[in-house]
Amino acid sequence: MGKLAFIFSGQGDQHPGMGKDLYETYPVARETFDLCDTIRPGTSVQCFDGTEDELKETGNTQPCLFAMELAAARVLLEKGIAPDAVAGFSLGEVVAATVSGAFDIETGFRLVCTRGELMQREAEKLDTSMAAVVRLESEQVKELCSAYSDVYPVNFNCPGQITVSGLSSQMADFSADVKAAGGRAIPLKVRGAFHSPFMDEAAQAFAKELAVADIRERTIPLYSNMTGEPYADDVAGLLSAQICNPVQWERIIRHMIADGVDTFIEVGPGTTLANMVKKISADVRAASVADYLAEVEAC
Repeated sequence: MGKLAFIFSGQGDQHPGMGKDLYETYPVARETFDLCDTIRPGTSVQCFDGTEDELKETGNTQPCLFAMELAAARVLLEKGIAPDAVAGFSLGEVVAATVSGAFDIETGFRLVCTRGELMQREAEKLDTSMAAVVRLESEQVKELCSAYSDVYPVNFNCPGQITVSGLSSQMADFSADVKAAGGRAIPLKVRGAFHSPFMDEAAQAFAKELAVADIRERTIPLYSNMTGEPYADDVAGLLSAQICNPVQWERIIRHMIADGVDTFIEVGPGTTLANMVKKISADVRAASVADYLAEVEAC
């Protein structure tokens, strides 16, 4: 029998109202949101009633997504659906680390709040943005980026899809080059050039926060954005460095599959990661947490 993995979403899939159905339906989800509210008042209100623009602000996006994703994960766990492995995309890796046992809930949430604030601070220094490039190979995207001083390939998502970060002043010309090469550059719902050198100072500051955090022994294998492989011991080093380095998502999924995972549940407000998994392999199952819960409730 194959293994089950929880994969936790990153920024981009957030939307007004996310998590409200969980809060109203499951006591453990309500408990999770309430705990987050005691640490960061107004988190659940932003999730349920915040505007799209409000949720685009990185300082809001990250704690809101953490709260929603952890609430959903705890619902699954309470129903006896336990993962054999976990991974998360960008901020989702902090949620995954919490579910793996590396952090308690309070520590994980405080860390993600700080992470969001640090990354927003760096994003506000310059006009930067991100775009998903589709229909081109990795090497083509790298070559196109090399023509610009401040455009970087940053997230290797799945075959035919790479995210780039860069100065907004250069992204329009870059997008035109992508189109000329037969691809398409799709702007992302984020405000900042994440996983690029623009985030170096945020990564350094976050490393200092992790250095004094209570990091515990993990009970579930956790896969790293930096290496694509399971963590060994350097949780603080890898988790801070991923802020200014590319996310090796395709590598993570391929390693998980090689390690026996054949079912992936995307724990988040959308289906972005599940769709990526399907493009990486047609031999595994990938579903959103909403769909998976609906199946469980129907049984």
